[in-house]
Amino acid sequence: MTKAIRIHVNGGPEVLQWEQLPTPQPGPREALIRHEAIGLNFIDIYFRTGLYKMNLPGTIGMEGAGVVLAVGDEVTCVAPGDRVAYAGGPLGAYATERVIPADRLTRLPDSIDFPTAAAMMLQGITAHFLLHRTHQVKAGETILIHAAAGGVGLIMCQWARHIGATVIGVVSTEEKAELAKANGATHAIIGHATLCQEVKRLTGGAMVPVVYDGVGKDTFTASLDCLAPLGLMVSYGNASGPVPPVDISVLSAKGSLYLTRPGFATYTSNPADLQASANALFEVVASGAVKIQVNQTFRLQEAARAHEALEARQTTGSTVLLP
Repeated sequence: MTKAIRIHVNGGPEVLQWEQLPTPQPGPREALIRHEAIGLNFIDIYFRTGLYKMNLPGTIGMEGAGVVLAVGDEVTCVAPGDRVAYAGGPLGAYATERVIPADRLTRLPDSIDFPTAAAMMLQGITAHFLLHRTHQVKAGETILIHAAAGGVGLIMCQWARHIGATVIGVVSTEEKAELAKANGATHAIIGHATLCQEVKRLTGGAMVPVVYDGVGKDTFTASLDCLAPLGLMVSYGNASGPVPPVDISVLSAKGSLYLTRPGFATYTSNPADLQASANALFEVVASGAVKIQVNQTFRLQEAARAHEALEARQTTGSTVLLP
């Protein structure tokens, strides 16, 4: 039997139920894995609350690391005993064992342990495509990153510094400001009440070519005001709630701006793109340029407590669930 966190109705952390289920068996092109660690991400909350739709009852979670137990027919990319990690759909990571399409799995280098892998795959691959594909950050650029002390934020700050960019990080507390600056941010701004003025001061009035905003509703307008003409607004998350409908004429008025809402599924739908991003992540972590910080761990059955901490902004870096 397999144990899993299941959701029968959308709602608060209390809807996360610890249940026992029959262990699934892999079909063609699938693999059965035993989880050693599971990543906690804000997107898990979106599925729990119903902001993002899922079939109910069901199991949330999009990231994990463990060992392949069995494979189905037509699987050649992994074998039983392989150490693997994955990120992205299909949902179902909050379980002790699960079946997943084998081409979503990436073999882990020996240098990366399971908690680190579970903490870095979704956030690290997201950081990779945001910095290299959504907007190709270049040495000498100054960029703005919201939630700079969060899981994605800390990886992005380090990676952008490695590229040679200057990072302005936006955080919610003095403690998080120090954390962001210790991990690649040249400047840290606390809150967004005077964000535009601070960015103008730090850039000598030039503003920035790109803003990475995973906060959403509360920061969207302030983020637009930080962009240079022809700048790109990258809205990639909704931590404060979804962005309301936008009058696109605002983009013209503020400098012929660009706006995009990138999604992990689109950037990784091709297995070759997924593997390329994972390989780039493994390389930059192995080099020491990016360090993955697992700052919180919870038992899998304590997933409700983990969600409460994440929603209350009580976490920094990455959080993993341990079966």
